[in-house]
Amino acid sequence: MTMTLTTPLSRLHAPTLTTLPAAVAANVDRVRAATDARIMAVVKADGYGHGAVAVARAAVDAGADWLGVTDAADATALRDAGLEVPILAWLNPSGVDAAQAAADRVDIAVGSVEELRQLAGDAEEPVRVHLHLDTGMSRGGCPVEDWAELLRVARAAAGRIEIVGVMGHLPLADDADPRANAAAVLRMRHGRDTVLRAGFGPLVTHLAATSGALTDPATHFDLVRVGAGLVGIDPSGTVELHGASRLTASVVHSALVRAGTAIGYGGTYVTPAETHLSVIGVGYADGIPRELTEGAGVEIGGSRHPIVGRVSMDQIVVDTGGREFPRGETATVFGPEGGAVPSVQEWARWAGTIPHTIVTGIGPRVERSRA
Repeated sequence: MTMTLTTPLSRLHAPTLTTLPAAVAANVDRVRAATDARIMAVVKADGYGHGAVAVARAAVDAGADWLGVTDAADATALRDAGLEVPILAWLNPSGVDAAQAAADRVDIAVGSVEELRQLAGDAEEPVRVHLHLDTGMSRGGCPVEDWAELLRVARAAAGRIEIVGVMGHLPLADDADPRANAAAVLRMRHGRDTVLRAGFGPLVTHLAATSGALTDPATHFDLVRVGAGLVGIDPSGTVELHGASRLTASVVHSALVRAGTAIGYGGTYVTPAETHLSVIGVGYADGIPRELTEGAGVEIGGSRHPIVGRVSMDQIVVDTGGREFPRGETATVFGPEGGAVPSVQEWARWAGTIPHTIVTGIGPRVERSRA
């Protein structure tokens, strides 16, 4: 038998992800302490789920010199928000509108001979280009054996293409071991020097992302690209950064249940004793991972309480033991406070994934706000 609690009337609030600009600024300061290079604030994937404009503005106000996006079209919103620093777009899965890129003053990374030929053919005004060299990931970037041909195409496209940068990626930077980066650094130097000898320049050379920026000065060159680090994620796990968001949701239902009560679909959890349950109005449609290890929980009323039973599309069930919480009570799913409040790193461990997937997976039903 399930006994529903009678509680005072209270108002629910929508599930909300609150971005914390002060934390973004603190993370930029931490990177600045680790490098003399300029800082590119990478705000791809809507600022790692935190809002591209909010994160970009906080980072630039804290001293970031550049912005980075995945797709050139994403730069329009940044320009419309009044952000004037240089912007680089790489990958560009939607293609590049050369005229719009020129109008938005967006630099374009090009990682193949085919891409460069197409961009040059489309350009009516000069487009600023960073040549992307494959420095060991085989996940994009121009292969070393095609680099000379890429430069020949660039020379032939003079007037439509302006080569202003050279970039690569570090495949092993998360190891936080400079020895693991040495081959990529050497390849980057050779690639840059070849571009300079071909008569292009001056160049902005960049290789390191967050892990390299924090752990290996040899990878820094002229510019470091910091994305995950802006929102408090160090993929190397060696530097403590500030979590830049808080996810909250309301208790939507509470009940006192007897021992032996099965919880959720499949009844995978059965209460060992009489206990209070609180249902929280977020589920896997909102980015809560469906498969969680034992120990996953949320903060309610200053204490952490375990999630029990299966995660549903729209809700999770929390065992609050001897405490009852009324409808409308706020649960903190994750946040930077520590203590009873779980971090995104804890959520990543519970889900067997990385923190990036937790913050970028928050669904569109969750409202966004800024502190």
